Amino acid sequence: MSDSNDKKKILFVDDEPNVLSGLRRTLRTQRKVWEMEFVASGQDALAKAAESSFDAVVTDMRMPGMDGAELLNRIAKNHPDTIRVVLSGQSDQESVMKTVGPAHQYLNKPCEIDALKTTLARAFSLRDLLGESRLKSLVSGMRKLPSLPALYNELMIIIQDPNASVADVGRLVAKDPAMTVKILQLVNSAFFGLGRHISNPVDAASLLGLEILKPLVLSIGIFKQFEADKLDVKGFSLDALWLHSSRVGSLAKLIAKKEGMEASTVEDSLLAGMLHDIGKLILVVNQPTEYSQLMEMQLVTLDQRVTAEKQVFGTTHGVVGAYLLGLWGLPQSVVEAVALHNQPAAQGERVFSVLSVVHIANALMHVVDEGAVLDDLLDLDYTDSIKLADRIDSWKALTDSADFKSD
Repeated sequence: MSDSNDKKKILFVDDEPNVLSGLRRTLRTQRKVWEMEFVASGQDALAKAAESSFDAVVTDMRMPGMDGAELLNRIAKNHPDTIRVVLSGQSDQESVMKTVGPAHQYLNKPCEIDALKTTLARAFSLRDLLGESRLKSLVSGMRKLPSLPALYNELMIIIQDPNASVADVGRLVAKDPAMTVKILQLVNSAFFGLGRHISNPVDAASLLGLEILKPLVLSIGIFKQFEADKLDVKGFSLDALWLHSSRVGSLAKLIAKKEGMEASTVEDSLLAGMLHDIGKLILVVNQPTEYSQLMEMQLVTLDQRVTAEKQVFGTTHGVVGAYLLGLWGLPQSVVEAVALHNQPAAQGERVFSVLSVVHIANALMHVVDEGAVLDDLLDLDYTDSIKLADRIDSWKALTDSADFKSD
């Protein structure tokens, strides 16, 4: 795989010569930053990938011999750290179903070149932030995240109930961060052509509809059940992780509302809060030995937690989670807040944002639920620089509502 200082290598695959020549022409200005190859079939693409590593593969869907879904399945298996994008004019339901697993993102033809460049640039920048190649392959290769068993089983029952409504499904999905992420990946893909980002899983389920959700859940299997008995990480609880995450999301939404942020920003704050620790799940499932090592450490302050994660994994759980969310096309503000919720100063721009809200909400919920010391969990230079100190007490008061009373 190319070094972060080298040109990114991208393989474009399409059986139509005119499309390939058009891509060559319109992407000519990218030659300073991308090294590009263009092939006319899935077989040729696999041969190229066997000869040389590519940072991304961008493929058409319908091609003779080997379609885009099969190609990306092969790429995912043999080159899991490669970013996989479908660029296709075939937007029928069957095509989307086939690419749900292997594709990170789905773009429609004709595609604005700026949209393609932005999609790839975001994925590359997040992967460079991730650093360690072992984790790149691990995260890029993930097709689904494990859900709480009780919610998973309830969804299986609801989705097969002829009297169930799409709202019932949406409300259940909204309780589980893993299901939420996958639903939002799908609804925000270009296949649906919404032209706006959806951050609310209930809205996402409604837009997908039961006729799409049922086969996705039952046949394609876009969700999977968390298997705690196969996990050897002493002291880890998915229930506890999801409870904390949902409470951070709820508090983030209340803070954003109290501060008069736009409705879309309020929704993004809820989503980012709900997903801020998704990287912990990725690490627990895929790196249980290392995560056990981390769990044994006595980590009190924010600096200690960040330093320990970098020592054990080479990066933080925030960056790990953000990389997957970015690959799956979630909103930039959400991805940024997840990546930097424990390191907000790394954002560079000191403004009150979704990141600020999630950083504060996460710290406050640790204080409320665990008796942690607030100053130990805040980046005080950051909070001082955007003058948050005077408002934190009023935000903490929001946790006195019934929603935040411990069970």
